[in-house]
Amino acid sequence: MTPIDLLINARWIIPVVPENRILKDCAIAIHQGEILAVLPQEEAAKRYSATRVDYLHEHVLTPGLINAHGHAAMTLLRGYADDQPLNDWLNNHIWPAEKQWVDEQFVRDGTELAIAEMIKSGTTCFADMYFFPEQTAQAALDAHIRSHIYFTIFDFPCAWGSGPEDYFTKGLALHDTFRDNDLINIGFGPHAPYTVGDETLKKVAVLAQEMDTPIHIHLHETAQEVEDSIQQYGMRPIQRLMDLGLLSPLTQCVHMTQINDLDIAILQQSGAHVIHCPESNLKLASGFCPVETLLNAGINVALGTDGAASNNDLDLFSELKTAALLAKAVSGNAAALEAHTALRMATLNGAKALGIDHLVGSLETGKQADIIAIHLGDLDLQPLYNIASQLIYTHVGHRVSHAWVKGKCLMQNRELLTINERELKSKVRSWQEKIQN
Repeated sequence: MTPIDLLINARWIIPVVPENRILKDCAIAIHQGEILAVLPQEEAAKRYSATRVDYLHEHVLTPGLINAHGHAAMTLLRGYADDQPLNDWLNNHIWPAEKQWVDEQFVRDGTELAIAEMIKSGTTCFADMYFFPEQTAQAALDAHIRSHIYFTIFDFPCAWGSGPEDYFTKGLALHDTFRDNDLINIGFGPHAPYTVGDETLKKVAVLAQEMDTPIHIHLHETAQEVEDSIQQYGMRPIQRLMDLGLLSPLTQCVHMTQINDLDIAILQQSGAHVIHCPESNLKLASGFCPVETLLNAGINVALGTDGAASNNDLDLFSELKTAALLAKAVSGNAAALEAHTALRMATLNGAKALGIDHLVGSLETGKQADIIAIHLGDLDLQPLYNIASQLIYTHVGHRVSHAWVKGKCLMQNRELLTINERELKSKVRSWQEKIQN
């Protein structure tokens, strides 16, 4: 028998690759953080001698979910300014609050809160754009969660720096710090076309291509953004980015609620990815991303929650349900974004957008063991005709029982193993008291 670190036996496994498959009574063999095999339980018991064996008889295993867009530290502003249009929400509420409160400790504590929430609802990898990315990276490192952190770039000062050159200097130094870390990746985060000028965007494009490093940008979030760009530049924002060399397979376009045929052609030509944030878009009345149209056009669409200040949670299973239902309503097609496709959007599509689909996003031999287990034994989930459908159309985020990243267990039977929940709650209460007063 071959000695291995971990053998996970489960009632069901949805590997994502091959597509549309649900495996029954199978096991995943894991050694040194890597998936060695996905095979029937009886065969696994004969082939492997594991240091630890888990038996999850009422559970389904899936790849860990990938939250492809968020602002983790803003979890400390959850519920702070609800029911406001985007421009009013940003200019009159969020940005003034950030100016007053955001510092290194705010980002560290807010990110830890976000990571805890994400792990407990099935996310094992998250993409983030915010101030003080050094603190975000350290919180992710301490929690052993996979992350893609995009250092924010504006054409004006913010809490983190004095302007573009300062952001580039600090961000590139952070990139060098984590160059050899296989869980934390650092990329470019130009905030949006309306906050970053042409020269800065050109510099991002050149450096990203030279370094083979991703770019993460808010784009076509509102109709007003598009109209303002046409008035100022004589073209839609995505055309401007294309002309500046910013769009490529390295680029992640976040939101994209305002899309016409020309925009779709540009996405196809560039190979850029779309990050869909349905609940935040709905809450801020930003518009509807035409997911089914994009997928049919061969464009990769991943899923994000956005920040908890505009969501108000980081439960990607909740986001999946909203995305699936919204796709049907927007397209007028009840068959749009069926369950397996929706799950792929939050797993393999997210990995493709981040450029890590060779590592994670599906449960395949040779990939790293980023895995979650969801308990499906409760009465309100019965009967279980279609496991994939059950994951998408019912609320299962709080039923995630286990989470592993690169074979390391981050949560076991709902207990976080890399974050102290009691200490974290105390920190959050302290911030609430300060911000409220």
